[in-house]
Amino acid sequence: MNRSIELENRYCARNYDPLPVVLKSGKGVWLWGVDGKRYLDMMSAYSAVSFGHSHPALVAALTAQAQQLAVTSRAYHTDQLGPFLQLLCETTGQPKALPMNTGAEAVETALKAARKWGYKVKGIANGCAEIIVCNGNFAGRTTTIVGFSSEAQYRDGFGPFAPGFVSVPFGDAAALEAAITPRTAAFLVEPIQGEAGIIVPPAGYLAQCRAICTRRNVLLICDEVQTGLGRTGRLLACEHEAVKPDGLILGKALGGGLLPLSAFLAREDVMGVFNPGDHGSTFGGNPLATAVGSAALRLLHDERLAERAQLLGKRLMDGLRAIVHPAIREVRGKGLLIGLELEPEVISARAFCEHLMRHGILSKDTHATVVRFAPPLIITEAEIDAALAIIGAVFDTLPMARRSSEDRIAA
Repeated sequence: MNRSIELENRYCARNYDPLPVVLKSGKGVWLWGVDGKRYLDMMSAYSAVSFGHSHPALVAALTAQAQQLAVTSRAYHTDQLGPFLQLLCETTGQPKALPMNTGAEAVETALKAARKWGYKVKGIANGCAEIIVCNGNFAGRTTTIVGFSSEAQYRDGFGPFAPGFVSVPFGDAAALEAAITPRTAAFLVEPIQGEAGIIVPPAGYLAQCRAICTRRNVLLICDEVQTGLGRTGRLLACEHEAVKPDGLILGKALGGGLLPLSAFLAREDVMGVFNPGDHGSTFGGNPLATAVGSAALRLLHDERLAERAQLLGKRLMDGLRAIVHPAIREVRGKGLLIGLELEPEVISARAFCEHLMRHGILSKDTHATVVRFAPPLIITEAEIDAALAIIGAVFDTLPMARRSSEDRIAA
């Protein structure tokens, strides 16, 4: 066993089950192991590395700022936070933003804002506000967040949990409307559920939710930690249905794959519930992270990465759907966020990922049946085609493999 793996097993809590590979360096869409083997990164650290590894523009921004000023806390103003927030708000069309570090912190910020808005603006009786969430949601690992998860393992042993959450089926707008009461402050939803297995709701679902929330005076808060910033072929996944949420949660790619950086963005009356001392973060909005975040947002625009994700995502999706094998249940997703659902009686998603690893592709399974394909948005057509050839070759090694002659020629 590799020494690095031995040390992790010896000293680290076993809260992850990584693939048996030890990585040492990365550049663009590629990662290298300590043994020198090269791997195509088809997961992008759950979308955090949307710009690729060690992008020179982002590394330059990080290096230059690190030599100037890194952390001061929000006790003082800095020359980086204001310009970053301006760029972020202008990019997303939201008037106000509150910077944090991780996606979970931004979700917690959204929950606090929604509840306080419910009391101070909507007029819900104190202590009675409810937030509607969806079955299959994943918003982080804090105790409040896992408390409204429908995944038993995420909750097991971590209660008691905070009350005030109502869960409805994902993709069912009628269920949302039926669940709303005078106590409802907000509806928190992922436009596409990532951790649940890249679950895409029916067409029109988010637009229906927008109309319902507007009519019932309920905040629509979109969790775009995984789906935001170009990943699905639009700047935001909610833009596929021309939906503007009342609150927006961003993270992962916002830090350029170099630093934790997240934000909750919202309309004026929602963000206006916060007063000095209500909420904070020592590292939230620090100059180092916001300098990188500004560079990442400029890069997203200048390199038209959302458009690339749309075009290359279609190429990847079409290629995966052209593979014929009884192990394949479904290929689904948007842009460069794609789930390949497998028939577990033929092969588990974990085993399939291990096969891919041996052939030079890194991905990760979710819920034992789905393989994620979410490469950096800078991936090229040639790299997509190379990945498809390897994926097809892996299927050819499985029992009962059968692919059309046209697919074999293409691969």
